[in-house]
Amino acid sequence: MTVMEAFGARLRRAMDERGPLCVGIDPHASLLAEWGLNDDVAGLERFSRTVVEAVADRVAVLKPQSAFFERFGSRGVAVLEKSVQEARAAGALVVMDAKRGDIGSTMAAYAESFLNKDAPLFSDALTVSPYLGYGSLKPAVDLARESGAGLFVLALTSNQEGGEVQHAVREDGRNVGATMLAHLAAENAGEEPLGSFGAVVGATLGDLSSYDLGINGPLLAPGIGAQGATPADLPRVFGAAVRNVVPNVSRGVLRHGPDVAALRTAADRFAAEIRTALSAS
Repeated sequence: MTVMEAFGARLRRAMDERGPLCVGIDPHASLLAEWGLNDDVAGLERFSRTVVEAVADRVAVLKPQSAFFERFGSRGVAVLEKSVQEARAAGALVVMDAKRGDIGSTMAAYAESFLNKDAPLFSDALTVSPYLGYGSLKPAVDLARESGAGLFVLALTSNQEGGEVQHAVREDGRNVGATMLAHLAAENAGEEPLGSFGAVVGATLGDLSSYDLGINGPLLAPGIGAQGATPADLPRVFGAAVRNVVPNVSRGVLRHGPDVAALRTAADRFAAEIRTALSAS
């Protein structure tokens, strides 16, 4: 297996050159309907192809949500494979939003599906859930290191239900979310210019100054746009770590389809607003 340059280094360069915007590819039924498409494989393919055509040559990251493809079975997964390959060919890094989490050989199989460079669904990074214990992610961590890929670990998510797990306090007085951040800081220790093991931290969470977000890795920040957060919120939420934030926008861009020019304009507008917010921080 050929080893690529580490994901963190590739991501840092892409963010510096293109800006840090991540656009989601979320072909759920309501968006297909808004685009005038049928909720079937043909509609899925048209949607995904259009998003890739519109923005893969200008944003740092595209983030397909695997579930919206998997619901169509093998034909939907085939569309996902093609979308990933075409997005990467256009210069975007692909973060597969699959939130996989398991133990032992099952976790290793999930890792092989998305992090083995020879796999049809190989992606630059994968979202994973650590809530069977951070150590359960070891097969994915090891394969990501081998292949030059990365991980985004769910740490402080923006959904309200997440708090009952992520804010639970351990015997050492540190809550679970903070513990995940500490694990990631250890994974990224000494890496330059950026580690490859990132955290998912919601942009809607408000003041996070009580957390050490300085993990020397990227912070994937969902919640910009439809969920209520704005680019202007980023410096306040992420503080000194804001330069490593990868703000994710999905519906805020996707609702402008199926017109390619309108999608590009929306992505460019968010990218400009993010650059303005970061330059003022």
